[in-house]
Amino acid sequence: MSAARRGSVPQARGTGWQARLRDLGPGLITGAADDDPSGIATYSQAGAAFGYGLLWTIVITWPLMSAIQLVSARIGCATGRGLADNIGRYHARWLQLTLVFLLLLANGFNICADIAAMGEALRLVVGGPAAAYAALFGVLCVVLQVFVHYRSYVRYLKWLTLALLCYVAVAFTVHVSARELLRGALWPQPHLDRTMLMMIVAVLGTTISPYLFFWQASGEVEEAQHRGSGDAAGGQHGGERRGTQRQRARLNWDTIAGMGFSNLVAFFIMLGTAATLHAAGVRDIQSASQAAEALRPVAGELTFLLFSIGIIGTGLLAVPVLAGSAAYAVAECFGWPAGLDLAPLRARGFYAIITLATLGGLGLVFTHANPMRLLLWSAVLNGFVAVPIMVVLMRLSARRSLMGDYTPGPGLRLLGWAATGVMALAAAGMLVTLF
Repeated sequence: MSAARRGSVPQARGTGWQARLRDLGPGLITGAADDDPSGIATYSQAGAAFGYGLLWTIVITWPLMSAIQLVSARIGCATGRGLADNIGRYHARWLQLTLVFLLLLANGFNICADIAAMGEALRLVVGGPAAAYAALFGVLCVVLQVFVHYRSYVRYLKWLTLALLCYVAVAFTVHVSARELLRGALWPQPHLDRTMLMMIVAVLGTTISPYLFFWQASGEVEEAQHRGSGDAAGGQHGGERRGTQRQRARLNWDTIAGMGFSNLVAFFIMLGTAATLHAAGVRDIQSASQAAEALRPVAGELTFLLFSIGIIGTGLLAVPVLAGSAAYAVAECFGWPAGLDLAPLRARGFYAIITLATLGGLGLVFTHANPMRLLLWSAVLNGFVAVPIMVVLMRLSARRSLMGDYTPGPGLRLLGWAATGVMALAAAGMLVTLF
């Protein structure tokens, strides 16, 4: 394996914040994609149902989410291979295929929910058939991934993250009880009935989602190829060691900043809906129009338009990430050429999976299922699927022979296993209340 595929040394490309901004890549895109329509719906539903009472879930997910994403990124950087490929090399074939199947199941459901929400959001603004709009969005997402060059595509994805900022403004235009906010964020008082446990699993599942692990690891592999020179993982020479240290610093900054952006937006979505919908007596969001009302203090008559921009913008950001992570995983399982830089004819299987995952996700759109319910249940499913994948990732990252100088230290390992344990406990708690 070439050095370029095993890691990379960030090149000098400016100083200070200019260089810092240029170093934002897979981590920022992964974090922004996490606030997809499913995330917006889940955080909105949590704020409407429980007010400020679940803000603590967003506070704890930032370090936990950052840890597991850093582990994923380090695996990609250390090996020059995606997660599915590494799982197949160090675990049984049946385990690799099972985890990839679970990823495809969760991603397909998530894609369907996101595209359905995009169609419904456009219908709020212009009227007409939501299913037809959803189909158009599905085709658009396929075209963007198949025919737009990777570097241009990354710049496009970064700009779409700005669509999420409209939710931050709500908290500054409505009355927010500082006492209730602090208690909800810093002093958890969960009731732990079935409804709350399902919501906690949904919040955790839409925040710490399995497709993000696969996407960021593969994104780091492609980022390494573009950055040029690389260091072999675990290199012992001074230049290689310094290169690895600079790369780890870039990973830390990119990932922690990206996850921080994701959780900040999630926090304000939940806070805004708590201060508006919950305060107005809305406890269960049944439609996109109800969810949009959280933005009325900011948008007024343009409420539906602003809500639709947020849903459609984040959907266009997230659906390609969902489909792309599935394509990377399947391609790695069967040894197909994979990469968003490759021409379609050179990676036919890879782009075929992108197409099938996106358009296949449209199937449930035409069943007339409630888009808001689909979004919430896709988050719950992600919460269950994430657990076994996280266990395997943490075990992989502990292999010094695989990770070299990218092996996580005690602090990162502790946070990674804490994230895994929290996800497992929440999922188990929900199962207990169900049965």
